[in-house]
Amino acid sequence: MKVFVLNCGSSSVKYKLYDMAPGRVPAVVASGKVERVGTDTAIITHRQGTAQRQVTRPVFHHYEAIQLCLAMLTGDGGAIEATAVDAVGHRVVHGGELFREAVVVTPAVKEALRQLNDLAPLHNPHNLAGIEAAEALLPHAPQVAVFDTAMHARMPAHAYLYGIPYELYERHGIRRYGFHGISHKYVAHRVAERLGRPVESLRIISCHLGNGASVAAIRGGVSVDTSMGFTPLEGLLMGTRSGDIDPGALIYLMAHGDLSLADLNALLNRQSGLKGISGLSGDMRDIEAAMDAGDDRARLAFDMYEYRVRKYIGAYAAAMNGVDAIAFTAGIGEHSPRLRQKICAGLTYLGVRLDEAQNAAAAGEAEISAPGSSVRVFVIPTDEELVIAQDTVALLAARR
Repeated sequence: MKVFVLNCGSSSVKYKLYDMAPGRVPAVVASGKVERVGTDTAIITHRQGTAQRQVTRPVFHHYEAIQLCLAMLTGDGGAIEATAVDAVGHRVVHGGELFREAVVVTPAVKEALRQLNDLAPLHNPHNLAGIEAAEALLPHAPQVAVFDTAMHARMPAHAYLYGIPYELYERHGIRRYGFHGISHKYVAHRVAERLGRPVESLRIISCHLGNGASVAAIRGGVSVDTSMGFTPLEGLLMGTRSGDIDPGALIYLMAHGDLSLADLNALLNRQSGLKGISGLSGDMRDIEAAMDAGDDRARLAFDMYEYRVRKYIGAYAAAMNGVDAIAFTAGIGEHSPRLRQKICAGLTYLGVRLDEAQNAAAAGEAEISAPGSSVRVFVIPTDEELVIAQDTVALLAARR
């Protein structure tokens, strides 16, 4: 089965074509991306085997971007005929309470997704644009939506509700939804494979640490708590997002700082986090380089970031009454041995023991815990597209 996986962002389209042949390891036939959608200098990159093609040209709409992706796949020297695409799997950021698992896209599903746009205005409209473009360009192929929130949909009410009047949850859906669920799902199952144990028997803390960052407590393969909430703003200190903050401070700022709602949104989402504390950058690589040069504010930003991650790990060990494994993924989680070392140095009370040499040398997937560590620690590069392909195949197989 050939599954075309699409991940549409506000200004980008990423794709992978998988061969999901029964009884064989899933294989990536081709992959690529279109960057700077909406400009006259969009960059289209296509990889097939060891070959790579890249062109720059105007691309003003997601429909056009996906059309170009398919032209790369199906044109001269392409990997496949368009009619050979058996299904299209889409990443959709927000499923609200309506979608707790992957669904085949129908007109009713699309209308429901439109109703969720207000919950994820920076993501869901673009996800839906990708679905409608793929429907038009590949009308023979079923479209499947796979949701970032679905992994967290079975959190207990005591974990997802806020301490505000219950009527606001009933009327407006104000609750914690969680995000990065596709990544957390991949990481949890990969850790289980590394341990040679069923995921249902494990308590795993998954740390997705990138420009956006979240931690998830996964017990028995189910997310029972996660650091992001109603929006991706809650939780950890991030690249440019504040993470947890006293709401009273925001009331005070609006009363005394002459801030509009738009100003406050920009402050919390784009001017805070590592960037706001350091005054330099939201990129951890820049922060670590500035630390090495003696920059105190960069050091403070790093320490705050590390402390928030470690604090959530401790909280989630308590939530699950223990932890069997901790995994680091995404750009910072995979590529900052310094951060992993400092986090783990503060978790020795849990029985975490880090192998310093393995941690420093880790490139790609690796175990970095020392022999005898009560908690196994891993670096797991995430693969959201593979999860989307697998969920697409499983859903369609179940419908036959």
